[in-house]
Amino acid sequence: MNNEQFIVSLLVANHAGVLTRVSSLFSRRAFNIDSLTVGETENPELSRMTIVSWGDEYLKDQIVKQLQKLQDVKKVQLMEKEKTILRELLMIKIAIDKGQLPEVKEAVGTYRASIVDLSPEAITVEITGETPKLNAFVDYMRQYKIIEMTRTGPTAMGRGLYCLEND
Repeated sequence: MNNEQFIVSLLVANHAGVLTRVSSLFSRRAFNIDSLTVGETENPELSRMTIVSWGDEYLKDQIVKQLQKLQDVKKVQLMEKEKTILRELLMIKIAIDKGQLPEVKEAVGTYRASIVDLSPEAITVEITGETPKLNAFVDYMRQYKIIEMTRTGPTAMGRGLYCLEND
């Protein structure tokens, strides 16, 4: 069986305990979550969850079927890569000296990132994009001292009229 990364997008009830029920389902079934993002939608009664995991076709099918059984889950959709816009946010803090600032600023411009904080000793950069772009930026920044870093994990939305709707 071929294991591959896949993305499941959910519309869920926007109230306490829903995240616990979804993550418990993954835990009970020994399904791994690589990343999870959750946020409100255009409808205040619903939240959108984007879950990234790995598995074969059977595992993908099992995850979808199990999620559909949860009362607070209103819609489940496996996102098709060619029909999906994926974005991730990264914030990274780099230790710098005066001589390194021009080089770091040039990289920030090249990667279309933004400086969100600057002090004489450190620069904090925010960058959004697809995971490979963020990975490349982090790899480039490893030549400097990375003080700290945080990432959101991907969030997904369908291209054009391809969308996750609550029927």
